[in-house]
Amino acid sequence: MQMESQMEAVKVEGFGPDSEVEDLGRCVDEISTTVSRLEQRVNDVEQFYLTTDNMELTITKSASAFKEKVKEKQLTGLEKQQQEASQREAAALKRMQELMRQFATILRQITQHKWAHPFMHPVDVVGLGLHDYYEIVQKPMDFGTIKSKMEAKDGTGYKNVREIYSDVRLVFKNAMKYNDERHDVHIMAKTLLEKFEEKWLQLLPKVAEEEKRQVEEEAKAELDVKLAQEAVYANMAKELSNELCEVDLQLEKLRQIVIQKCRKMSTEEKKKLGTALTRLSPEDLGKALEIVAENNPGFQPTAQEVDLDIDAQSELTLWRLKVFVQDKLKLAGKCSEAVVCNNINNNENTIKSNSKRRREISDALTKNAIKRNRKLSPNS
Repeated sequence: MQMESQMEAVKVEGFGPDSEVEDLGRCVDEISTTVSRLEQRVNDVEQFYLTTDNMELTITKSASAFKEKVKEKQLTGLEKQQQEASQREAAALKRMQELMRQFATILRQITQHKWAHPFMHPVDVVGLGLHDYYEIVQKPMDFGTIKSKMEAKDGTGYKNVREIYSDVRLVFKNAMKYNDERHDVHIMAKTLLEKFEEKWLQLLPKVAEEEKRQVEEEAKAELDVKLAQEAVYANMAKELSNELCEVDLQLEKLRQIVIQKCRKMSTEEKKKLGTALTRLSPEDLGKALEIVAENNPGFQPTAQEVDLDIDAQSELTLWRLKVFVQDKLKLAGKCSEAVVCNNINNNENTIKSNSKRRREISDALTKNAIKRNRKLSPNS
């Protein structure tokens, strides 16, 4: 952190006893830890409000203690809503069971009709030689299957009357689809379907009323949960605000201590600092001017012409500037050294390459001279 690097410089030049520096260093570490923890909690609160529209609660990775705190407050705040939701669900289940009981009466009347026997059990596809049955009927259905599903206790049964109604219609629709209009089974299915629809229309208003009521209750339950969650996170945000204010007070207190402990910079040191500022890059110089502006509200770091009076700055600002300038110039020095080393390496490689080339040319000229001498010799 920038504050930590500044503290290191103060340890060397700004303060007296090392124990005081160590105490301030521990304070900085404690505040840094607190700030990191608060940042994570702020992210949690922000994430909640980002996902509120989708009714999803996404908590990012953060301190486990904060998660537990949120969980506890949510349980406390949502306990009443959960109890009320359970009571509504129980009442809705009881009303739906009554509708199913009434529907069972209608179904019993239909299945007791003299023409209902072809539909009481699954179609004997093999026995009747109906080789194309499954090509025409995608979802076979019969009253025996419907009755078993209505009586199921393992959670595989019907959830509402609409599901049963859909399967009853499917029984008759399959028979009418597979058999010709003039076939007895087609006629029987069509007749029973009409009787069933008449009875269903008598029950339909109650079913529609219950469905509407369930939709309204579910919407209310979701809204209650959402409001409870928002209340929990609103309290969390308020607590965070108070803790952040406390951190600000601690930082201000620490700042005042640092100001009191900083020794005055000598005239020669100020002169060197002013010279060092001129060696900064434009970007780093802008950052240095921002440091000055932090403790000098009237100072305009972004103006076209900036008049910086070193003597008019506070001791804390001067020491912060010195640490900043030293860090930047040290970094710039390392970069320059790297560039110089790179250039030296490139030059050495170039020299080696040129030397090798010269040897190759010399060898070639020597070979050519030997060939010419051989041609000019009388013994050739």
